[in-house]
Amino acid sequence: MIVGAVLLVVFVWLETRVAHPLLPLRVVLDRTRGGSFMAVFVLGMGMFSIFLFLTYYFAARLGYSPIKTGLAFLPMVAAVVASSTTMSSLVLPRVGPKIVVSAGFLVAAAGMALLTRLELDSTYAAHIMPGLILLGLGIGGVMTTAFQGATSGIHHEDAGVASALINTGQQIGGSISTALLTTVASSAATDYLTSHKPSALAAAQAGVEGYTATLAWGSGFFVVGAVIAAFLIPNRALEPSEGEPVMAH
Repeated sequence: MIVGAVLLVVFVWLETRVAHPLLPLRVVLDRTRGGSFMAVFVLGMGMFSIFLFLTYYFAARLGYSPIKTGLAFLPMVAAVVASSTTMSSLVLPRVGPKIVVSAGFLVAAAGMALLTRLELDSTYAAHIMPGLILLGLGIGGVMTTAFQGATSGIHHEDAGVASALINTGQQIGGSISTALLTTVASSAATDYLTSHKPSALAAAQAGVEGYTATLAWGSGFFVVGAVIAAFLIPNRALEPSEGEPVMAH
């Protein structure tokens, strides 16, 4: 990670000096776009902790098949769809992007915090689905607003790199969180096993301790995302991106 940070600094330095930069810094230095890109990055970090480790819980603890596990995420997906389709048209014009993104992250953090209470005998309807619905509502609000903000006021010659940066931010956030949270889960499970007498029950509980530890970190990621959005994203109307020029003939 240290080497990656150094290379990132070198990349920014090079981009300020070449005639045709791969990533023109004007794309990210705008506060609305820069804050939105950071929101997408944090969103990617949190979402991977949901899908990866909650899938482990479904399979290892509840004994769900792959198909049943996919179906178990449907309430969250439905909440994402409902939130993303209503926020942009009903809420965003009234309160502005700062409020929508910050509030969305906090709602998602609350949903993730509910899931940190999972136990060996937790049930789907009572202990998992409420958290998934809150997660979906929060993620949908953040996603649709951050995607719009990331291309807000962008010129047509920069539209491609802005769109690519959205996908890159998600993937890098997910990659970092996968490596980090796998370490967190392993450490939490190992700590539990070393402090309890070895048994099948202790091994099962250690797995749950690892899953819930990652979900707690995911909740923390979303809280950080809310703070970043509150400080970086200005609460003004999002500008439409500039369309491609029309070629006359």
